[in-house]
Amino acid sequence: MSEYDFDLFVIGAGSGGVRASRVASAYGAKVAVAEEHRVGGTCVIRGCVPKKLLVYGSHFAEDLEDAKNYGWTIEGASFSWPALRDHVLNDVDRLNAAYTTTLNNHDVHIFHERATIIAPHRVRLASGQEVSAKFILIATGARPFVPEFPGSDLCITSNEMFHLDALPKRAVIAGGGYIANEFAGILNALGTRVTVVNRGNTILRGYDEQVRDRLLQIYMTKGIEFKFKAPFEKVEKREDGTLDVYLTGHDPIHADIVLFATGRVPNVEGLGLGHVGITPDDLGAIPVDDYSKTSCDSIYAVGDVTNRVQLTPVAIREGQAFADTVFGDKPSTVDYGCIPAAVFSQPPIASVGLTEGEARNRYGNIRVYSSDFRPMRNVFAHRAERGLYKMITEEPSGRILGLHMIGPDSPEILQAAAVAVKAGLTKQAFDDTVALHPSMAEELVLLK
Repeated sequence: MSEYDFDLFVIGAGSGGVRASRVASAYGAKVAVAEEHRVGGTCVIRGCVPKKLLVYGSHFAEDLEDAKNYGWTIEGASFSWPALRDHVLNDVDRLNAAYTTTLNNHDVHIFHERATIIAPHRVRLASGQEVSAKFILIATGARPFVPEFPGSDLCITSNEMFHLDALPKRAVIAGGGYIANEFAGILNALGTRVTVVNRGNTILRGYDEQVRDRLLQIYMTKGIEFKFKAPFEKVEKREDGTLDVYLTGHDPIHADIVLFATGRVPNVEGLGLGHVGITPDDLGAIPVDDYSKTSCDSIYAVGDVTNRVQLTPVAIREGQAFADTVFGDKPSTVDYGCIPAAVFSQPPIASVGLTEGEARNRYGNIRVYSSDFRPMRNVFAHRAERGLYKMITEEPSGRILGLHMIGPDSPEILQAAAVAVKAGLTKQAFDDTVALHPSMAEELVLLK
């Protein structure tokens, strides 16, 4: 008989926690997971999955307009926000049930309540029940950050965007990252007047400069307004429920909603980390080693709660590596190099590897290949919007250091191309590959 109630107790049933739980159970471990909200985590319940569905839904505005040039006459077309919203939320329910079923099918015991660590091998549930485990895995994720200022309580975050009663006529979006730009594209396409407000002087910091500048240009052409170097002073509510937004150095903005998309912070409050000697870093994240172990030998952490890369596929890889290491007798780590990333803006951005600036600073001798083109679909639809593909290589070897793209379906194209960058292939390998014509993807093997 084990001296513990469980071999593994997981706090948080998001992408990383679910993967770790089911893999550990498949190795023969007795596993439990505690989740105080819904099974599936941020990505599935209130993040990338429902947001991507909103992107799809909003893009029909352009598709229906472009359809005229393809011979379609569509009369009486109209849009219903409640219909889209409810369909998205119904799919979230489906995914929540699917993740729950996955855990049940792997004999993982689910506690639908909050858990707090009270000792290296012990947790206390919200009900008061105490449970022991040989290992504890923290997978509590992160949450949106909203700075404090007068009226900050009147603002919303991405969590609430999926539950709006009505589509706003005017929206202010605070932030310059991928969440801000994705919701800016969604709302703009659906007819909302959007103003993006940023404390800094650029959007999408960390992405290739030319690509992010292209998105800014396209968004401004679409009617999205940007205000840079514009810190919030206060937000006030009018009698009719609308909001007045006051910014330093800018005129006030009248809006129906103010969405804050200014980063995310790890969920560590109230976890009981002090009981086991774990101290969060300066950003509030849990420090871990290459095997996801914390400073307490029996406690591990994966996903957005750690000080690594905040991406769902990374959390899944970390959960897998943890289970392989601790329960599969296969010590495993995650390679954080060449992780593909995407911004589901309109048009979308996709990127892998080093930007031009990063490559130049690290290697010095590089070469940049690019294609600045108008996708065939846009030509026929009489849209001036242009795509841009960039490839950065190390010279004289020609090894590909980075690929950066903006244009229709860029994330779908880049996923396959990222394999080549990860494998260390050269530009010559792309040159030797016959183009698939006519397609946008063929630009990758025709770069000059």
